[in-house]
Amino acid sequence: MCLGLGSVYDTVVGGPRVVIDTNVLVAASKSGRGASAKLLSLIGSQRFDVLVSVPLVIEYEDALMRGIPEGSVRRKILGDILDYICAVGLRQEVFFLWRPQLPYPGDDMVLELAVAGRCEAIITYNKRDFPSPELRRFGLEALTPKEFLTKIGVLR
Repeated sequence: MCLGLGSVYDTVVGGPRVVIDTNVLVAASKSGRGASAKLLSLIGSQRFDVLVSVPLVIEYEDALMRGIPEGSVRRKILGDILDYICAVGLRQEVFFLWRPQLPYPGDDMVLELAVAGRCEAIITYNKRDFPSPELRRFGLEALTPKEFLTKIGVLR
């Protein structure tokens, strides 16, 4: 698991900058079909830049590995996926905390990363947790994986 995210890389690869909420990774880990899996398959493809931070990667790992036995093949595969996201994601440190902004305090970390990284969107299945008025103040929008893939021209 890669937690050496101390450096800030401010290189724009290509498309819009986004933060992927944990629920999207969990959905993709449960099914290889659907928009969340398609979104994950495009990470590193230069269609968009995904931002990561140490706290977010720790949350990803906690959510993905919960209940999966140590040493299992599934745990190894999920670890490899996280390592890949860390390798190709843009690492962003967060220097300013905007808390509290959102209804669920755990989501403030996602918002702060998106603001610090000058993102366009937060990709999530829980759009109600990221109310539009709060996001618009920061120039952000919450999109489902399907909405985002449609926006970048992957889906019609």
